Amino acid sequence: MRILVVEDEEIMADAVAEWLRREAFAVDVVYDGEAALERFGVNEYDVVVLDRDLPVVHGDEVCRAIVDSGAPARVLMLTAAAGVRDRVAGLGLGADDYLVKPFAFVELSARVHALMRRARPAAPPVLERAGIRLDPARREVFRDGRFVPLANKEFAVLTELLRAGGAVVSAEQLLERAWDEHIDPFTNVVRVTVMKLRRKLGEPQVVETVPGVGYRVP
Repeated sequence: MRILVVEDEEIMADAVAEWLRREAFAVDVVYDGEAALERFGVNEYDVVVLDRDLPVVHGDEVCRAIVDSGAPARVLMLTAAAGVRDRVAGLGLGADDYLVKPFAFVELSARVHALMRRARPAAPPVLERAGIRLDPARREVFRDGRFVPLANKEFAVLTELLRAGGAVVSAEQLLERAWDEHIDPFTNVVRVTVMKLRRKLGEPQVVETVPGVGYRVP
């Protein structure tokens, strides 16, 4: 579940990114429209949190480019302009939602979660498989009725495995969905995270390794 934050006020951008990372999202950050277009051309994102008044390339042009690309990413536009005409104009560009500054981070989170559900194939509000019950909204995991405390990346990996519905998810896909662009593609972090996840979920093991392919919860 990957997000691109585009905001020229660096303190605000970094604060938004940190807030979203606490909710187990993988978040990349850029500070101008040109960098946003470059990043969007390389990575796949579920949601783009996009400031409208950007330097180099205006946020309106970034929004149009995202929409015209046909990518499934959803756009949450941020702006200091609170007028109805401004909101209508932003939505008219193809933005999926509009949030006026200043805003509460909890509202930002709620809107991002809502857009995430629209960006990807629909999933039930609670994911259940092999005795595991995962509630994304509450960030809670239970195994056969027992609460399982997970770190952010463990939660993100388990979410991706459960969303796959028994299909195999490769280590590369997990890196793409659960970590940001700064992760070393040759790292063993996925294997280590799966190992910790297995230990916390307990016996019998439910995360299966498919040699040379990836992982699944059958």
